[in-house]
Amino acid sequence: MTSPETSPPTSADIQLIQRILPHRYPFLLVDKVIDIDGIATATGIKNVTMNEPHFQGHFPGLPIMPGVTIVEAMAQTAAVMVGVSLGMADKEMKVYFMAIEKAKFRRKVVPGDVLEMRLSTLRGKPGGKVWRFGGVASVEGEMAAECEFTAMMDLG
Repeated sequence: MTSPETSPPTSADIQLIQRILPHRYPFLLVDKVIDIDGIATATGIKNVTMNEPHFQGHFPGLPIMPGVTIVEAMAQTAAVMVGVSLGMADKEMKVYFMAIEKAKFRRKVVPGDVLEMRLSTLRGKPGGKVWRFGGVASVEGEMAAECEFTAMMDLG
């Protein structure tokens, strides 16, 4: 946890993200998180590249980021937001999906896109295990996906 004299960071680079999330290649799906407003809101950034393994089979000749990986990237953004805000770096925090609801996919996400994921906490508090989030993922201001999800956070 942070002390009253210091505020938690309002952004997370890849080094801090890796100190919070257990995910690694090929399943680390967020490159940085910006505009972290405590446990309320944050924006994740994912630079989509052709080097990602899912593009080999989804789809050959027409690479499209799978919708489930977009939802996972949103969940990782939410976990980083909570982890940064609660001082969870190096604490082996684990996050588990409990439900994914209201998922809608509106636009293809392809190599070269920058996926911007805006997440907000709908329910959850420090010390709580069950959290609910809402998220919208967009590319160049156009909505690509949206969903709500519930997760259990094992905060160490």
